[in-house]
Order: sequence, then structure tokens, then C-alpha cells
Amino acid sequence: MHPALRFAALALAATACSRPSAPVAPPPGPPPAPQAEPVAAAAPATETAALPAAASTTAYDGVERMAFNRSAAARFLPLFWTADRDADKALDPDELAIVWGFGDPARRYRADEGFGPDFAAAYAEIAADTSPTAADPGETKRLQAVRLELQQGRPTLVHTDLRDASPADRIVVTEVLKAATLVEQIHARQNGVHGMAAEIPVTDPASRMLLHRNQGPWCEAPGTERDPDCNALARKPKRMSGLYPTDVQQDPKFCETLAARPDQKTLLTPFTVVTTGRDGSLTAVPYHVAYQEEMLGVALALDTAVLAIAADPGEVAFRKYLTAAAKAFRDGSWENADEAWASMNATNSKWYLRIGPDETYFEPCSRKAGFHVSFARINQDSLVWQKKLDPWKNDLEKALAALAGPPYKARTVSFHLPDFIDLVINAGDSRSALGATIGQSLPNWGPVANEGRGRTVAMTNLYTDPDSKAAQRSQVGSLLCPTAMARFPDGAGPQVMSTVLHEAAHNLGPAHEYKVAGKTDDEIFGGPMAAMLEELKSQTAALYFADWLVDKGVLTPEQRDQAHVADVAWAMGHVAQGMYTPEGKPKAYSQLASIQLGALHKAEVFVWNPEAKAANGSDVGCFEVDLAKAPAAIKDLMTTVARIKGAGDLKGAHALREQWVDQDGAWKDHRKVIAERWLRGAKANFVYSVSGL
Repeated sequence: MHPALRFAALALAATACSRPSAPVAPPPGPPPAPQAEPVAAAAPATETAALPAAASTTAYDGVERMAFNRSAAARFLPLFWTADRDADKALDPDELAIVWGFGDPARRYRADEGFGPDFAAAYAEIAADTSPTAADPGETKRLQAVRLELQQGRPTLVHTDLRDASPADRIVVTEVLKAATLVEQIHARQNGVHGMAAEIPVTDPASRMLLHRNQGPWCEAPGTERDPDCNALARKPKRMSGLYPTDVQQDPKFCETLAARPDQKTLLTPFTVVTTGRDGSLTAVPYHVAYQEEMLGVALALDTAVLAIAADPGEVAFRKYLTAAAKAFRDGSWENADEAWASMNATNSKWYLRIGPDETYFEPCSRKAGFHVSFARINQDSLVWQKKLDPWKNDLEKALAALAGPPYKARTVSFHLPDFIDLVINAGDSRSALGATIGQSLPNWGPVANEGRGRTVAMTNLYTDPDSKAAQRSQVGSLLCPTAMARFPDGAGPQVMSTVLHEAAHNLGPAHEYKVAGKTDDEIFGGPMAAMLEELKSQTAALYFADWLVDKGVLTPEQRDQAHVADVAWAMGHVAQGMYTPEGKPKAYSQLASIQLGALHKAEVFVWNPEAKAANGSDVGCFEVDLAKAPAAIKDLMTTVARIKGAGDLKGAHALREQWVDQDGAWKDHRKVIAERWLRGAKANFVYSVSGL
């Protein structure tokens, strides 16, 4: 996010917000929504209890739970075994959730309190799952690469129970899910993949799953993203954005070419598609015109949600946002929708919804806003942190301004500190193939952003399940020495705190709309570099502000130390993903993480001990973390980054990236060790289920 660059977690909840305790194992969800493009599109189905329960008394104990979930995904089946709550090693009806968003909507896997008529056949598919082969050796290689891509993800459920919700609330959720299905179609058009699902036969479920999970046919996991055989389509198309003409994209540097044009401010506005006119000239078409059919459908779903809560006095702010968002989908009035959205908070609605175009990471030029849905319920625990940190906002701004130095000057800031939210669903650009956003500050543009009136949220129900926690400790324990691992937190407190500080920092110091000599950071640094620098500023500020707040007596040294170790672990997870995409686009989080850890390594805070055993007791060689040296090293890095952004120092930005991202040497060798150990484990692939509709 630009002041809102999102804080993504890939395989680690180290700075992820999580609830104090893991959620109760969820009950089964409803039948799945019909597949949104790029696999098919329609409104989500609701739970049906009229079908007879399966009469079979078969014990479904032939497949281990996690293997069941992986195999179900590879078979494009919307099934998830939540937990073996009775420890009988068999799947029971109340342990089965139905995942939203893919699969055949006509099949019924649940009925009343038992299995539905289609479950036995689905289980047989899962149990018989084998490595794919084809008559053509080349096709066999592609199919095997697809399966390897899928195996690098661990299906991880986010469940919402609405069985006790009011009829009005159930309608709201149903309509938002309908809107989310259409948003996925819009985002498929933005990604240039709309209609590709029709090319994949039903006999190739793994490729259908890859297309759905990755929102495109291209592989994204570290072990396969550069494999030329890894593609959901047999014709193996190259990645092409749907936001620019295909002929323009033949130039490897087309983004720079567009940015150098005299009409670049028109062509590269965030809410438009660049098209070729009849005379061959390039023009910018507003989103609500380019995607009119789907956008009108989204508006209608939001209108229906408004009617459902028309009489609810507690949801006035939510109604205003739904109404304004529906209008924006009709006419492009995104700034008006931002005004209504910014007026919502943890005290005037139980819902959190952001629907529309926001982030830019997904596209090659990092200039166009991607359509997404983040829909959640408010977690009231956020009010504790807001009361604790709200009095310090302007002092934090002054502290960052002092480090940045001239020409940056401290402002009076008035942003909202993060609301905590429990996600119901992510869709479109918010639905990552692997990992998930755990904090977000929006909007990126317009008066609400420029005047510091945006909203910040931290997602609190991600990575809280036992499988995720075990995976995290395994990965971190393979790299940290025992003394450092002893400070890696089990609880959510330090992780929540770091996310809060990161997201707050997007609203502090020189951010996206700050100008040097009349130019914004996008114009000075270019979209990808600007995105990385803003994230680097905010994550380094999370480290710096933790030290600062200890000095003010707001945090304890123990809270700060645990947060620092968790942030080091978060950074290792991103470093493991590599620095660039196969197309050569910088990976913002990976690069900022490499800069941070590289600088801490040079300052002897993050120190490689080649002789010691890691905390897991088996790997030889591990990283110590010298917390006594951390505050000075963090302040030095924060000063460097703040000054680069504050002065618009393009040369300094490139030098920083060259030193810690591109340059050969000891740090680059250490990154290889981090990647090898971290990538032994699969990353979370979040899937969503809602029961009670």
C-alpha cells in the first residue's frame, strides 16, 4: 500500500495479528459458491438441509487429515477436514467444512447432521489421488509441475459461524459473497485471465485448482515459479496484464515508456484501463466503463444488503458505506465512497468491509488499483491498543520527522489507529495464493488519504490454527539459535503490537502523497521502488517505535524484545521467497526484509553462528539475535530510509537496494541458507467457509 501498502505475511504469523486463543474448531460450512472467474461465476449457494443424510455407515479413516485437505484441493473439491476433535482418526460429518468459491455447486457433501449423497464419491476421489500422467511426455511434465506447485501450499481454513446471526445479517453476508464473486471476475479481467477456465478439461482438476488459487495459470510458489513447465494451461501462455494493450507489453520496459510520456498522469491514473483507440492512440478508460456488467452486478448486491439492514439503528455508518460503494461501482466516485468508509469504526458498526480498487502490487507497473473484497467482523480488542497509543500519534510523527530531516517537516496527524478484524472472506486482489495480508491502511489516494483520515486494520484470526502455529515454530526453529528462539513469542501480544505500529507508520513521515519538488514518490522512484520504500519505512518504523515506546514507559522491554525476534522471523520468511519475480519485477516485501536483515547482520545484531545447532536440535549453523545492539542499529536504518524518502533520494534508494538485495557476498550466501530451511514447509493457502446461511 502506498500510505497504505499492505503488510503481508507469507508463511509466518510473526507479525500477524492473532486472537489471544485459537478459535474453536468450526462446524461445517455451506455448499460452495459457484466458481468466480477465472473458473466460473455466479452467486454463492446457501446451506440446504432438505437433502437426506447419507445412509452409509462407512468409517472415513483411510486418509490422514492434512493429506485429505491437500488431496481435496488437488481434486478441486471444496472440502476441508477441520480437526479430528474426537481423536478417532476418522472424518466425521461435524468435522467437515465446505469451502467457498470453487468446486461444483451442484454436488452436495453435507445434509442435516450427516454426509450428503455426493460425499462418498468425493472421498473415493481423494483416497485414490495419484500422480498425474498423460500420453504426451511434455504434458506429463506440466501436470507434475502443477501438482508440485499445489503441494507448496497448505490449505488453511478461515471459518465464520452465522448459525445464531439475525436474518438481516445473514442477508448482508449472502449479498457480500455475491458481490465478491463478481469482484473476482473483474480482477480476472485485470489479470488478463478471464475465460481461461474454459480451456481446462474437468479431467484436469489440479490445473483448475491452480488457476483458481493463483488467480491465473502461472505458478507462484518458490519451488516452481521459474519452472517453464508449470502452468495451468497446456499452451503455457506468458503473463500478460489485462490493464494495458498486448502490443504495448511486448516492450520489456513498457512501464518506464508509459511513465515517460507527456500524458502519463492520465494514462497511469489508478482507476483506469489503458486501451488502444481507433486511431491507434492510447487512452485511459474508467473502470466503471471497462467492467460495466460486473460492476452493476456488484452495485445491485450492495443495494440489497442496504435494504436488509434499513431498520437497524446500529448500522447507520455501514449503510452509508454500502450505499456510497454501490454508487462508486456505477459511476467511479471512489473518493466519495472513501469518505463514507472512513466514517466507520469499531464503535459504530460490527462489520468491516472494503470493496473496490485499492492496491497496486499485482500489476507490472504498480500503478493501477486492483479490485478486492475484505469482509470481516469487528474484534473489540482493538480498542485497548487504540486507547494506549492514540495520545502518542503526533509524538511519533515528530520522532520520524526528526530522523528524516529537511525538507520533510512534521505534520499534525489525525489517522485512526488499527481496528482489529476477524475475516469472513478475502476475494479478488485480497485473496493471495499463499499467505495473506495481516494489516492494511487505506485509501491510497484522494483527500481521505492526504488528510490522514484513512482507516487501518489488523486481521486477527489468521495463523491462529494449530497447524499454522506448528509450522511457524518448525521454520523459525530451523534457523534461530536456542537463545534467540527462547524469545520467539507463543502468544499474540507482541505480534499484534508490531502490526499496529507498522500500519500506523504508513500514516507517518514522508508517505505516498508527500511531494519533493512537486513530485510524489511514484514519480520520483517509480512504482515498484516506491512501493518497496514505503513498506521498508513502515516495517523499520515498527521496530524503531517499539524501542521508542519502551523509553516512554508504554511498552515493557520484554514486549519489545519478543516483537523484535518475531519481526526477524517475519523477515526471514520473506527473504526465503526470493528478491524478484520470474518476470524481473521486484518483490517488495522480500527486498525490504533483505535490507533490514542485511543491515542488522552488518551491525552484529543478526549474527550467523556456523558451529551451533539450531533450536530444532538438528540443523547445524544458526542465527543469534543480539538484542542489546538492536536499538542503535534500528535507529541507523530508520534514519537512512526516512532521509531517502524525505529527500526523494533516488540514488540513495538504488544504493540501498544494491547493497542488501543485489550485491554478492556473505549476506547473499546467508539468504540461501534461510531459503533452503524455510521452504521445507508448505505455506498457508487460506480458504473460507461460512456456516448458517
